[in-house]
Amino acid sequence: MALSPDRLDRFARHIVIPEIGGAGQVALSEARITLVGLGGIGSPALQYLAGAGIGHITLIDDGDVELSNLQRQTIYTQRDIGHSKAVSARRWLANFDSEIVVDVRDDRIGRDNAAEILGGTHLVIDGTDNFATRLAVSDACVAIGVPLLSAAVGRFQGQVAAFAGHLEGQACYRCYVGDAFDNDECDTCADDGMLGAMAGWAGSFAAIQAVRILLGGKSALGDPQWGKLHMLDGMKPGMRTLNIAKDPECGGCGD
Repeated sequence: MALSPDRLDRFARHIVIPEIGGAGQVALSEARITLVGLGGIGSPALQYLAGAGIGHITLIDDGDVELSNLQRQTIYTQRDIGHSKAVSARRWLANFDSEIVVDVRDDRIGRDNAAEILGGTHLVIDGTDNFATRLAVSDACVAIGVPLLSAAVGRFQGQVAAFAGHLEGQACYRCYVGDAFDNDECDTCADDGMLGAMAGWAGSFAAIQAVRILLGGKSALGDPQWGKLHMLDGMKPGMRTLNIAKDPECGGCGD
């Protein structure tokens, strides 16, 4: 696949980077990603992934835009209040880059439908705010053999990690959090609050990691960093990285 002159011009700042180059940019244009959750993390991640030239994006969110979202969910405006987040995000994408192929799902993703919804994608990025959904998405990714990039944020803290539980020896998200959170009862940013810019940091860092994963084996950008949990601290500020070990008895990816 060759890039048109307009696309070459649009992504020139990528193409001149040796770690991406023309081959890497073509790979991004052929990539299919699914973004689960279009809130504080999903919004900036979507902006930078669209800017990176991802060719096909599926948007999943069953919520509507609320006034309180605008403090951190950067793709929405006051005109979007009361409208579907997924539909509003598709409108933003159409205005930003009409060549991106977009699919929209505004139904709730869960254990019963996750595998069907996520099938056919190259990478799932989860920015949802409850453990039940996150675990359902993780288990489905393991079952269908798709890598998962998980990102979360609260107050002044953020976490971003890539999981490939379908690969031998690699952990999944359930290896990290265990089985205690298979329900919707957990704290959200509505309970704890969140510095809006922290969502931007976590979302944009997730976009960097997504590009790294999508270019694995196709450019010199680096390894996908499976099982590495990057913890972002907005108070210090700083970042540290932990390794997540595979649990051989994990209900999602264990033996």
